[in-house]
Amino acid sequence: MTEILSPAPAPGGVSPSSGGAAESVAVHPAWSVLKAAVEAVRPAQSKDGSIDFDAEGAPARADVRAELDRVVAAVQELSPLLPHDADYHRALVADLRRWADDGFGVPDFLDSLLAFQPAANRADGLQHLVVFPMYTQNGNPDRNLEAVVLRMVWPDWLAELERTRYDNPLFCGITFEDFTAGYDTHSAVLFPETIAVREAPERFTWGGIFCDREAARFRRVVEAACEVTSLELPEDARDLLADQERCQQTFVLWDMVHDRTHSHGDLPFDPFMIKQRQPFWMYGLEELRCDLTAFHEAVKLEGDGLPQGRDVQYAVILERLFRFPVTGARQRNYDGLGGQLLFAYLHQHDALRWRDNKLSIDWDLARRVTVALREEIEELYRAGIDRPKIVHWFKAYELVSRYLAPHPGSTWAKGPDALDLTLPPRKLVDEVLPDEFPLSMFYEALAKKLRSVIASTEGITAHGPVRAAA
Repeated sequence: MTEILSPAPAPGGVSPSSGGAAESVAVHPAWSVLKAAVEAVRPAQSKDGSIDFDAEGAPARADVRAELDRVVAAVQELSPLLPHDADYHRALVADLRRWADDGFGVPDFLDSLLAFQPAANRADGLQHLVVFPMYTQNGNPDRNLEAVVLRMVWPDWLAELERTRYDNPLFCGITFEDFTAGYDTHSAVLFPETIAVREAPERFTWGGIFCDREAARFRRVVEAACEVTSLELPEDARDLLADQERCQQTFVLWDMVHDRTHSHGDLPFDPFMIKQRQPFWMYGLEELRCDLTAFHEAVKLEGDGLPQGRDVQYAVILERLFRFPVTGARQRNYDGLGGQLLFAYLHQHDALRWRDNKLSIDWDLARRVTVALREEIEELYRAGIDRPKIVHWFKAYELVSRYLAPHPGSTWAKGPDALDLTLPPRKLVDEVLPDEFPLSMFYEALAKKLRSVIASTEGITAHGPVRAAA
């Protein structure tokens, strides 16, 4: 058995060779000072991160400057504990001071963003102190000042898989140590594109996903959903749910494979569609394609003897079935759409049954059926390369609507003759209903029963909810 197939150490801990500090930076007194100062600045900021001192109720400029000076002093005090971030922290201090000296206008932290290079040293357990004006995806939509202490998750088995099978030099698995209010939310990512800068860098060099938050909310939501639906899980799936560290290993592997899939396969030029306006089912299919590719690879990894392979399969199906469809608003909820589609596909292929108010899954059949759904989506992509954009959108709509019922008032459901095809494609997106594929009766009921459980995962970490206020 090769090294990558040996049992994996628990991520998030510090191995002797990791170089990570055994004690969290978050227990240092300077972190409490920094956190309190950031929380004092945040309420004064506008949506774009600037501060209007002439606005009603605005704080005095001198008071905000004093708080920012406390942030700077705390960063300088903590930085020697993190020598690998020294260049970033120097650039950060310069950006903070320039923001204040320029009158607290729209912040520009491009210099410190370019200096922060966590993917260049992915040592397991290595800590980082990160401060940026930013929005937090699925969290705070405003570009407020935020601070977070995190650890890298990069055990040897994962590093070997990335080196030999799933090249993804920009991916960073991370866990929370502590954070300010923007992360006391449902946000589980740290992405450079969320940071306030004067211009976007030519290319981004890292992206972080908090596997501890993903694992903790997965465990809580799936446990509740199984109780509500009377789903009896196999023993190894129950063991997975009972183990936070094992779930973190599962999610960091899933995330790594998912992330790289956005740039692999038979794809249009911009598979992630960052720079395009498209119907939200296109985003839903892309995210689902990446998850189902992770599932497919997990099947192969299980066959090669990697224990995390089976766990990823359970996680993809259970997370997609239970959390995705009932999380967030119904307005263009593309992840919710993908979860609904997976449920319907499994149900209509007899891998999943809802009878006598009890859910059951034929797991062997579910694995084969899930792979088959991936193949349908891959074929859509492959054929789409030879199609005009609007034709590709309609073919994707046909795929989704084979398994999910469109809204009865949908213009798109009536076909091309119902749309003004003289308009540019981006204008046709205006004809898409905010909830083009409404929840089924099953999910309407499930959403009500899980609403409080979903809400309880806000701000959750491996150790339960963490309140951000200092």
